[in-house]
Amino acid sequence: QVQLVESGGGLVQAGGSLRLSCTASGRTFSLAWYRQVPGKQRELVARILRSGFTRYADSVKGRFSISRDDAKNTVYLQMNSLKPEDTAVYYCNCEWEDPYDQLINSWGQGTQVTVSS
Repeated sequence: QVQLVESGGGLVQAGGSLRLSCTASGRTFSLAWYRQVPGKQRELVARILRSGFTRYADSVKGRFSISRDDAKNTVYLQMNSLKPEDTAVYYCNCEWEDPYDQLINSWGQGTQVTVSS
């Protein structure tokens, strides 16, 4: 079982920046960040494959950047030009391969990001 530990959330003013980090306890196929606000579904923010392929939600394109360091089993989310609507709990997610080559999902505990106007 791969476990994820997140860090880097906090309170920032609109227009500011934050960087989230998430370290996995093992090798991963994909790493991603999701976010959720009360009463709404969890939504994908950004995803990066082992190949380096990335995907972003339209709402964060040009402002957020996802990257990974496989030597450290760590994924980063650099968030710039933050807006109040980016306020949410951010969850790290990964897919990892079990001994039968099945992809398994794991989630972090979540970290709060609050953007004040």
